Order: sequence, then structure tokens, then C-alpha cells
Amino acid sequence: MKGYRKVLIAVNGSREVLRQGLKLADDEKCWVTVVKVIPSYEGDLNLVGVKNIEDVLDSGAAKAVSDIKETAAAERALIKTRLEEGDVSEKIVQVAEEEKCDIIIMGAKKRSWLRKIFGDNVVERVIQSAPCPVLVLGT
Repeated sequence: MKGYRKVLIAVNGSREVLRQGLKLADDEKCWVTVVKVIPSYEGDLNLVGVKNIEDVLDSGAAKAVSDIKETAAAERALIKTRLEEGDVSEKIVQVAEEEKCDIIIMGAKKRSWLRKIFGDNVVERVIQSAPCPVLVLGT
């Protein structure tokens, strides 16, 4: 990771990606921004028994940020967190540009042959449009 000063770690729920990214960034004493992107909710918000749907949706986001901060504290890392909503690959690239990151670290799950042919892969879209190198960790 020689020469990288600003690192963006894109988390998708895997604590291992965050841990490994923080270790790599710590080796070089980099500034770290961690981004969690939540896809936009486009469903029916008229649910029976729920008075404020925004509170229900926001509670998951708050837990995700809390988990990120907890993991960073366990690794003794200082981070900046960003919670974004929208298209996952677009938001990751947008945050990398805004933060002027030198590298993006993200995880990728193994995919079946069917998903390889027909699936929509966030990692591939980030690699194609990222303003910097992308390091992909297997999860």
C-alpha cells in the first residue's frame, strides 16, 4: 500500500473487509473513510401498524454505523464514516471522488456461474468507473 494516503473502505456487511482494510491502512498510517451504502427504498411505505416508516428504515442504518465504529475502536483505528443512500456502485465512486481517495478497498463474495452470467456486480461497476485503484478482498 506504499504511496496511498487516503483510503476508502466500502463495507457491505462483512466485518472482515473492514478489519483487513483497517490493517492495511494502519501499516501506512493512512486517512480512512468508511462508507456504507444503503440502496434506496422504492417499495410501498403504507405499512399496517407502522406509524413512522422512516424510523424503522433509519434504525438499520444507525446499527450499521454503530457496528462500523465498534469494529474500528476494536482495531484502534480513527475513521471517518459516511452513510449514503442510492445506487451502491455510484455512491462508492462518488464518495471516493469527493474524499479524493487514493484507493478503494471493498469485498466480493464468490458467485455462482448463473450470477456470473446474469448478475449485476457492484464490484465490476466500481472498478470500471473508479477514479483510483480498487483492491478487492474475497469474503
